[in-house]
Amino acid sequence: MNVLFVEDEAKIANFVRAGLKEQGFVVDYCDNGDEGYLRAIDNEYDAIILDIMVPGKDGLSILKQLRREGRNAPVILLTARNELDDRLAGLNLGADDYIAKPFFVEELAARIHAVVRRSGGDRQNLLTVGSIKLDRITREVTCNQRAIELTSREFNLLEYLMRSPGRVFTRTQILEHIWGYDFNPNTNVVDVCIQRIRKKIEPIDETNWIESIRGVGYRFRKPENPS
Repeated sequence: MNVLFVEDEAKIANFVRAGLKEQGFVVDYCDNGDEGYLRAIDNEYDAIILDIMVPGKDGLSILKQLRREGRNAPVILLTARNELDDRLAGLNLGADDYIAKPFFVEELAARIHAVVRRSGGDRQNLLTVGSIKLDRITREVTCNQRAIELTSREFNLLEYLMRSPGRVFTRTQILEHIWGYDFNPNTNVVDVCIQRIRKKIEPIDETNWIESIRGVGYRFRKPENPS
């Protein structure tokens, strides 16, 4: 699952990012509300985790604007303050859940799964494009009903492309989304990972599902007769 995480406390941000990534989440992180709001309106996320007290736009302001604009991605509010007024304000603005610091990452992960299920996310947990099926909960991938073993990074990259068949993603976009903003932009890890995925699919289906766009990046091919 793809989540946006807005938190300004570095220590908390680091352990949450690491913990969620270990459980298979793709985490898009920023440390201020202004940037968090822009990312929330420019991208599609399965869930958004907002610290209420962040620099720039605070979490409640971001939530209010997102709901006013019809953005319905599930939102979990995260704060060190545990007053009833904060909880009520967030829930009344359209938050889906609330968790107070300190907390266990495992609990946060469970709450993310729960709010996604409640929002109708179960229908989106199985991605099917052509002969390839990807289960975002069990993290299983099949091609023509034959299982394909992928590493965690390969799975996340395949899921990222399959979510938007036909859309071209630059190498920079893929690096930022799958590897993180602190990764060396001059690396060829994207190309290497794409080649590994292709080699696992091609013996089962010779269709070139992951297309290279010269000088730009990659896209997942749209089937002629979408499933």
